[in-house]
Amino acid sequence: MAKIEDLIAQIPDERLRKGIAAEVKALKKTKKFGLVFEEHLPETIRLPRLPVKPGEFVALKGESGNLLWRVKSLKKNVATCDRTVEGYPSPSEVDREFPVSDLVVVRSFGDPIYPALVLIDRVDRGGPEKPYHLLINAEKFHALQLLLYCYESAVDVIYIDPPYNTGARDWKYNNDYVDKTDAWRDSKWLAMMKKRLTLGKRLLKPDGVLIVTIDEHEAQNLGVLLRQIFPEARVQMVTIVTNTAGSTSPGLFSRAEEYAFFCFFGNSAPLPMPNDLLAESKPIAQYWFPLFRSRGINDRPSKRPNLVYPIAIDPETQTIIGCGRSLRERIDSKEVPGDLDQWWSDLGENFQGKPVVWPILDTGEMTTWQLSGEALIELAKQGFVRVRKS
Repeated sequence: MAKIEDLIAQIPDERLRKGIAAEVKALKKTKKFGLVFEEHLPETIRLPRLPVKPGEFVALKGESGNLLWRVKSLKKNVATCDRTVEGYPSPSEVDREFPVSDLVVVRSFGDPIYPALVLIDRVDRGGPEKPYHLLINAEKFHALQLLLYCYESAVDVIYIDPPYNTGARDWKYNNDYVDKTDAWRDSKWLAMMKKRLTLGKRLLKPDGVLIVTIDEHEAQNLGVLLRQIFPEARVQMVTIVTNTAGSTSPGLFSRAEEYAFFCFFGNSAPLPMPNDLLAESKPIAQYWFPLFRSRGINDRPSKRPNLVYPIAIDPETQTIIGCGRSLRERIDSKEVPGDLDQWWSDLGENFQGKPVVWPILDTGEMTTWQLSGEALIELAKQGFVRVRKS
């Protein structure tokens, strides 16, 4: 730091010298311990319902990434735009014209955005005396902002399952993918998490609990970030066994676990259970769960076509006879064109003369099974799979 101050003193421009010196002075007052990361990395959101107007920053609907344009003029549903780099015009780019229908308005974090709820659909079950659930489909940051109007300091428990920052292209940040080659990958993830955790803190009751799941990619960074944002909380990391067989990454150890961070505030604390689920001397209860995936990041046929296949059932013995060809095999044989998430099989299809079951949710959507056909048959032989009517 002393070397930097010496170099600042050599800047001939007095205004620039004082400005940089003031920023360095403020920087020296920041945290002495904790994570150091770029907290002001730009984050943008697309707002498809806003009209395209001159002066707006826009992106092409069919493109991902940070490629933004600024609308200079509009004429007969055609926009004349110039290129921008993080919101600033790039003189090396010439003006281009795009149909307005191909553009979507983009806002940067910090721009005024006033979130509001728009009712899309509802399901009434149980009558007015029963508890209800609310599902908000939105950018999480703005959804949290909206909840603060009604529920600040009123929430008992917050459970979040954030992107694990594995380098997979399953989530977007700043309208771009955060992949393994991104030098700012950890800073982008931490900046994204800090913004949302800070809002979540305001929602919790004084004796509330925050639970965050994670894997080894960001476990250490998340632990320090939580202690940094919630110094008054009691933070504990526990292990969650997710796959007893283990999952392997190339060149690394096989692992069977993920993690959950529990942040206890005020008088909150765990309660003992009748069964600890670990001691061999106690009987372990049998837990059964549906075989299909439901509402996860990988529950679409396009994500796991090898896990979309028919399971043949003998109606009399209620046993599994076998598994038919998967969607992956049908794609490879050129039988399935177009959008995989809209694909449906022939409802009259059977396997060795027996009726088949597909992974179809109660909403009528095709999802995926949780394991391959080969693994299913093997588990069925061992008695770990049972067939019952819905």
